[in-house]
Amino acid sequence: MVTYKDSGVNIEEGYKSVKLMKDYAAKTFIPGVINNLGSFAGMFEIGSGYKNPVLVSGTDGVGTKLAVAFATKKYDTVGIDCTAMCVNDILCHGAKPVFFLDYIACGKLEAEVASDLVKGVSDGCSQAGCALIGGETAEMPGFYKEGEYDLAGFAVGLVDKDKIIDGSKIEDGNVLIGIASSGIHSNGYSLVRKLITNFDEEFNGKTMGEELLTPTKIYVKPVLKVLENFDVKGMAHVTGGGFYENIPRMFKGDFTAVINKESLEIPEIFKHIMSLGVDENHMFNTFNMGIGFVICAAKEDKDGIIKMLKEAGENAYEIGYVKAGGNGVCIK
Repeated sequence: MVTYKDSGVNIEEGYKSVKLMKDYAAKTFIPGVINNLGSFAGMFEIGSGYKNPVLVSGTDGVGTKLAVAFATKKYDTVGIDCTAMCVNDILCHGAKPVFFLDYIACGKLEAEVASDLVKGVSDGCSQAGCALIGGETAEMPGFYKEGEYDLAGFAVGLVDKDKIIDGSKIEDGNVLIGIASSGIHSNGYSLVRKLITNFDEEFNGKTMGEELLTPTKIYVKPVLKVLENFDVKGMAHVTGGGFYENIPRMFKGDFTAVINKESLEIPEIFKHIMSLGVDENHMFNTFNMGIGFVICAAKEDKDGIIKMLKEAGENAYEIGYVKAGGNGVCIK
C-alpha cells in the first residue's frame, strides 16, 4: 500500500508542529479573538471604540534573509521579521494591527523548526500588540529543498476613517523625523549574501550571522502613542528600495524629501557593506541606512514627538524636511 508519507509528506509531523505552535499563538490573544487556533478560519470581533472603522491590510515575507537562518540553524527570530514587515507597513496609514496570519512552506517538515519560526511570529505579534489567530503550514516535497523553508504573513489593522494618514496634510516645510533601525532589517539580503559568505566571522563582538539575523524593529506601540498625541502628516516604513523608493510613498502631492546626510547615524554593518564595494547612492537605494521608519510632522511638533519616542526607548531625531515640488528624495 502506498501512503502519503511515501510521497514525502509526514502527516504526523504536521500534527506535532501544530501542537507546538498553539501555545505560541495563545500568548498573543487579545480582546476580540473569538476562536482558538485549529478552526478553519480565524475570527476577530471589532467591537466598540471605532466610529467608522476601516480595515487596513498588508502582506509580506522574510525574503532571502531566511538563507542566513538556514546556514546558522537559528530559526526563532526570522518570524519577528515576518511580522514586522507587515505591521510596520499598515502602521504607515495610522492603523493599529489587530490580527496576523502566517504561512510556512517547506520540502520536509521538521516540527521543531516550524515551531521556532512561529515562536518568532508570536514574539513579533506580542511586540505589535496584535493576535496570531491562524496560519498554514504546507509540506511540498520536491518543490522546496530539504531543510529550506519559506515564511510569509498577512496582517489586518483598524483605523477610524477620519484618522487615516494618507499624506494629504503634508505641507512645504514639514519636518522629517527618523526612528533608528536595528540594522539591515529584512531587505537587500541577496546583495548582502553575495558580499558576505562567512557567517562565523567576528563582527562588533558577535558573529556575522548573529548580526545579520538581528530582527526587524517593530515600531507599532511607540508610533501609535505619537498618533494619539500629535497631528502626524505622513509616515514611511523604509524597506526594499531604501530611502529613494519608500519615503516618497508618504506623499500625496508633489513634494521632495530633503535628507541631511550628515544627520544620519549609520550603523557599522552598512559601513562594512560599503567597504566591500557598494557605492553610497546604491546603499541609499537598497538599505534603510539606520532609519527604519520616518514620521512627517509640523515643525512645532518636532521636539515633542522626538521626546515621546525617546521616552519609549526609540532613538529618534530630525533627518530632513519636505520641500514643495518634485516627487522624490534629495540626499545632501
